[in-house]
Amino acid sequence: MAHDKDEHVIEAIGRCRIVIRHGKVVEVGAADIKDCPLAKRFAYPIPDITKESVKANIEHRIRAFGMCTPQREVLDSREFVGFGASEILSFGLHAGLIDAVVLACDGAGTVIVSKPDLVQGIGGRMSGLVSTTPYPEVIARIEENGGIVLDRDRATINQPAGVALAAEKGFRRIAVTVARPADAAIIRRIHPSAIIFGVHVTGLTKDEADILAGASDLVTACASKTIRDAAANKALVQAGVAIPIFAMTPAGKELIIEKIRQGDEPVLIKPTKLPSLSGQQPDPLI
Repeated sequence: MAHDKDEHVIEAIGRCRIVIRHGKVVEVGAADIKDCPLAKRFAYPIPDITKESVKANIEHRIRAFGMCTPQREVLDSREFVGFGASEILSFGLHAGLIDAVVLACDGAGTVIVSKPDLVQGIGGRMSGLVSTTPYPEVIARIEENGGIVLDRDRATINQPAGVALAAEKGFRRIAVTVARPADAAIIRRIHPSAIIFGVHVTGLTKDEADILAGASDLVTACASKTIRDAAANKALVQAGVAIPIFAMTPAGKELIIEKIRQGDEPVLIKPTKLPSLSGQQPDPLI
C-alpha cells in the first residue's frame, strides 16, 4: 500500500521542477537552461530542453525502471557516464576505498548502502530528489540488498543524519552525496573523514558554491558557472570537459585516479590550469 500523499518532487535537467503523483507526471516547471550535452546522451535523449521533452524523459524513466513508483528497481551494474557520481562511488565500494555510501532514493529517502550495484541502481538514473514518499516495496528491496533506510515512515532526505547513522552502524570510510552546501559544511565539521560528493549544483550562488567546493572532496559541475569558478582556485583533478567532475581534495583525487588505473578506457592526462572546458557546455551556465 502506497502512502496517501504519494508525491515526489525532483529537479532535473536545468533545475526543472517536476512533480510525480501515483506514477504520473503532473507538473513540469520551466528549465533554467536551454541546452545540455549530457541530456543529449541520456538513454532517452533530450535534444532540446522543453517542458514536453523533459516530461517524456521522466515518463520514460517511470516506464523503464519504475522511478517514483512501488516498482522502482534498485540494482544496476551498467555505467551510464564514465565519471558520474554513482559510477565513482560504486567503484569506490568495489575497490575498497570506501565502505558505505549515503545517498537519496525515491520511495525511500536517505539510505546507506554498501553494495556497488545498489549505488548505481539508485543513483545512476536519479535526478535531484527534493522530497519523496515511502514505498514499503522499495524499502524492502533496498534492505534485502543490505541497505539501511534512515526514515522508513516518512522517507526523509537528511544527509547529515544519514552519515551519523552510518557511523553509528560501524562504517568507517563513509561517502555521501550532498546537494545542499550547508549540509556539506555540517558533515565536514562533524565527520571530517567523510568523502563528500557535491551534486545537483546548477544555480548555486557564489557563496553557496564556495561553501560546497570548500567542504567537498568531489563536486560535479552540472550547469553551474559558480562551481566552475570555485574549482578554478582549488581543484586538483578534473574528469570530463563538458560536465566536469572536480576532485577538490587528495581523497577525491585518489578515487578518480584509482578508477582510471583500474579501468580500461583510454584517458588523456595533462597538467593544465583548471577548469579545462570543451566548447560543449550547458547553455547558459547559471
